[in-house]
Amino acid sequence: MKRRQWKSIVFILLGLFLLAGGFGIYKVMDTKPVTNPPVNGNEPKDKPKEEPANGAVNVLLLGSDIRRDGELGHTDAIVLAHLDVKEKKYKLMSIPRDTRVYLEGVGNTKLTSAHYMVQSQKGVQGGINEIIKQVQALTGLKVDYYAETTYWRFQEMIDALGGITMTLPFDVTFTHAWYPENLNKTISRGTHFLDGEMVTEVVHERYSLPGNDFGRQRLHAEALIGLANALEDPKNVAKLPKLMETFSRLFIATNVTKDEMLKIAAATKGFDPSQVQYFQLPGNGVNGIYDDALKENNWQYVVDQNKTKQMVEEHFLHKE
Repeated sequence: MKRRQWKSIVFILLGLFLLAGGFGIYKVMDTKPVTNPPVNGNEPKDKPKEEPANGAVNVLLLGSDIRRDGELGHTDAIVLAHLDVKEKKYKLMSIPRDTRVYLEGVGNTKLTSAHYMVQSQKGVQGGINEIIKQVQALTGLKVDYYAETTYWRFQEMIDALGGITMTLPFDVTFTHAWYPENLNKTISRGTHFLDGEMVTEVVHERYSLPGNDFGRQRLHAEALIGLANALEDPKNVAKLPKLMETFSRLFIATNVTKDEMLKIAAATKGFDPSQVQYFQLPGNGVNGIYDDALKENNWQYVVDQNKTKQMVEEHFLHKE
């Protein structure tokens, strides 16, 4: 695989997830995990009707907070990517994990709760099928492809490169570190060469940052720049076979085949991050709203259906 083609794949699938991961409002759900045998979600369920090179496709990107030895996790990022490869336009819609949805047989609850509850009963693929159904209902858009990854898989990618150089625009203190030994550790503002563990800690942090989620978004962008620069480094050419092996494990569940990744990469030749536009599902946060799943009042994000319809029609519907 050519280096530019590899870079395109990373930008489109990993990069879009990484850049969008900082959008939305995230909270931790206090539900105890239920152990279920993992389900292999790598086989395609429904193929898109058109090839990527001929028009636009919608890719649902999910980031899970599942622990390294865990089997279940909550969605930490939910992003619907609209890829118009013909016009070279890429739109990202961030969907807050606390978005209020209706779960059949339960009632109204958060999107992340609906995903987790179905996942605990029906496995990884069941949870993905539920979140696809909910996202399609919220947006009115068909999901052609999906891909779910974790912070741990991202760490493997960085380590396969031997680390990356990141420029931090501000000090970063790990207030909810993945690794206990890193708790309250601070990396100062400036340029640093970081391994996968440290990059993972950096992109996961938000509470110590200016603007919280907006600050984390800046760190995600810096990580992406560092990743792109590492891929451009001639010394990493010899690592491409190992990188491809790592990339094949990047997603814990996806219906994107390796051939389809290559088609998307070919169709997005010359991709530039400046071609990406960012949107958030319109709505408002409501505190003290009743959650039928948790049997209590909590904070939820209530969608503005009229504004969502307007945004989708203007930016996410493919126009011939």
